[in-house]
Amino acid sequence: MTPRAELMFENQIDAAMKLAEILPATVIKNENFLIIAQSLESLGIANHLALKLGLAYEFLFTEPVLAPNNPECAIACVSETQEIVMVDELVRSFGISLDYVYGQANRLYEEKILKNMYKFRKGELLGNLEKKNVILVDEGCESGLTALTCIKTLVSLNAKAIFYATPVIGSDNADEIAMLVDGIYAVHKIRDFVNVDFYYKEKTLSSAEEIMQILNKCPLYLPFHETNKNKEKINAVQN
Repeated sequence: MTPRAELMFENQIDAAMKLAEILPATVIKNENFLIIAQSLESLGIANHLALKLGLAYEFLFTEPVLAPNNPECAIACVSETQEIVMVDELVRSFGISLDYVYGQANRLYEEKILKNMYKFRKGELLGNLEKKNVILVDEGCESGLTALTCIKTLVSLNAKAIFYATPVIGSDNADEIAMLVDGIYAVHKIRDFVNVDFYYKEKTLSSAEEIMQILNKCPLYLPFHETNKNKEKINAVQN
């Protein structure tokens, strides 16, 4: 068994640097790649990777649907395109109706996802990704539910290719996700996975205001900087 100390990251920046080392940068810089962060919590890693690789990035907004009698148990997940992935075993074992799942998914879409879209993407949906090779980035993969929802969404948006990248993931989840994407990159694949926070010595959670400051400052965040000047900035970063 690998000692815990060897699996630890100092912080999100350390994790992003180690993740960047295993990504095929020479290929990425010569193809039409876009980084998509699958949560606001993944901003630190996505932003650093974007600057390191000279790639533009976006968010894909999702929300978990929680069990009615257990607010810590996610039974499904809904995305901004209203794609839903359910954990069928939990839905059945808890005796939860599909009406409940879809009703909660619709409420979360209207109350939380739309709010994030307006705040962090000026109300726009992710565009058609037909000619894009997408690198889906997360700070760590615990259950795989959010990742599966994001992958389903990216497929519905016609992504040319989907690559999943995360600093740390359970080996079982890695095997499942690998069957659905064109490539998976993880610094650590762990058999006895604990939880994401366990593998970070320090993990900063930015406030909404801090997130906005980072996005406004970084020329590679497409929704705020998608102009001809932005293309020049991206080229400058790449060179």
